[in-house]
Amino acid sequence: MKTNKLSLLLFLMMFSGTVFSQSSGFYDFKVKTLEGGIFDFSTLKGKKVMVVNTASKCGFTPQYKDLEEVYKKYGENLVIIGFPANNFASQEPGTATEIRKFCTDNYGVTFPMMEKISVKGNDMAPIYQWLTSKDKNGVMDSEVKWNFQKYLIDENGKLIDVIYSKEKPTSDKVVAWITSK
Repeated sequence: MKTNKLSLLLFLMMFSGTVFSQSSGFYDFKVKTLEGGIFDFSTLKGKKVMVVNTASKCGFTPQYKDLEEVYKKYGENLVIIGFPANNFASQEPGTATEIRKFCTDNYGVTFPMMEKISVKGNDMAPIYQWLTSKDKNGVMDSEVKWNFQKYLIDENGKLIDVIYSKEKPTSDKVVAWITSK
């Protein structure tokens, strides 16, 4: 009898250790907005999400217009989250206030914009650690190669694909993913 209880106890301890050692899921993240508020990813359940690292002084900066167009057209089922980052050729030097003004004045951005973060290197933000590491996201490893790289997350919080900077958010491939059931 004691052996059965001990075996059960050991099994439960091993199982609970496995459960608690798993990495966070997409919906576990909370990040700061450009305005300093908290954005809770758990509010995104049931929606497709596109996470994009942005910059105000990049050759791809006009993609803000395309991102806003996609957000307005498909916003009922899609959330775009912009993360300004200064990792590539110092192309996002602005403060939160300057970034917001630039995005609003030049591109009418209404999709959620988060605080400026690092998307690579030793100071990489936790959300980008999750997006780029198969050990964390369970799907694939990737590297953020430049500004306006897009990560596609499905309605269940699963990483689906990485879309590199040259491909616009209005491309046939991205729109097909957005509109797929």
